[in-house]
Amino acid sequence: MTDTIVFDRLCNFRDLGGHRTADGRTLRPGLLFRSDSLGKLDGPDLARLEALGVRTVIDLRYPWEIAQTARVPELPGLAFHNLSIEHRPYDQAALGPEVDPAVYLAERYAEVAEDGADELAQVLRVIAEADAPLVFHCYSGKDRTGIVAALVLTLLGVPEEDVLADFARTEDATARLVAEWHTRHPDLTLVWPGYGRAPAEIMRRFLAGLADRYGSVPDYAATRLNADPALVTALRTRLLTD
Repeated sequence: MTDTIVFDRLCNFRDLGGHRTADGRTLRPGLLFRSDSLGKLDGPDLARLEALGVRTVIDLRYPWEIAQTARVPELPGLAFHNLSIEHRPYDQAALGPEVDPAVYLAERYAEVAEDGADELAQVLRVIAEADAPLVFHCYSGKDRTGIVAALVLTLLGVPEEDVLADFARTEDATARLVAEWHTRHPDLTLVWPGYGRAPAEIMRRFLAGLADRYGSVPDYAATRLNADPALVTALRTRLLTD
């Protein structure tokens, strides 16, 4: 079970530590975090991030999103990487109630896996090479962040059901994500009931699609992301217990 860490302004920040791998190893706590947008951080929240020892931030958003809503505040010794893995923008809030979240979002994730292969490869390298705690995030910490979390956990050897469970934990943040949307758009109506939702079936479909096309998720990573055995070993050495 991973730990949710409480911030005032973040609603989807958690430590990926504690996941067990198929060979009995454990993802070390305090090394790899996932989050919603760190551009919301200020004051006490910023101090909380510093206290975690985070020295690397990977922002998975488009540059124009960062320009609109800010990036993580600059801190001494903090390395910032903007690696926008999504190349085809879409507006979830504009979808109608007839759109099935599992089918629709799994298709969008598949697009990211192909379009953003270069950026995803860089993400894996940054994680493997970081020498201190690291956090990766997008806007809500659900879709793009969920893709990266699923790929990393799978390469580490975490069983698929645990990968799906980690993705679904964003359901705990759905109410706040919806409330944030209403705050940002007081004159608009949110009609898609899937907004902010993270049913495990989305990720199950996405991972199954990668396996259908490439043979397995690790085969996808090796073929499209250049995740060779040396990189996978580096990830496991850095993040897992002996």
